[in-house]
Amino acid sequence: MSFDTLIAQPWGAVMAIAGMAAVTFLCRIAGVVVMSRMRLTPRIERGLRALPGSIILATILPVVLDKGWPAIVALAATILTMALTRIDLLSLAAGLGTLSVIRALL
Repeated sequence: MSFDTLIAQPWGAVMAIAGMAAVTFLCRIAGVVVMSRMRLTPRIERGLRALPGSIILATILPVVLDKGWPAIVALAATILTMALTRIDLLSLAAGLGTLSVIRALL
């Protein structure tokens, strides 16, 4: 039985979801195992603290650049608000509000 035939069976979707869940679990547990064996220096701690923002920016930056200047202005408003206030929801509201106002005026 080939892989394509196996996936096309009624339980194919369930097997695919179970496989993705297992791989996700293994990736998460691997991070915990690796980090439990490392000595956390101040440099590593700074890098880990900066990681969530870097991941978010790397994820949304291509979309922002594709959508043009309104999205770039909204992202700048979000980053500026976050830098000044350090309040996530306020930054989100500033970015979405800026984009909404720009789109309403265009």
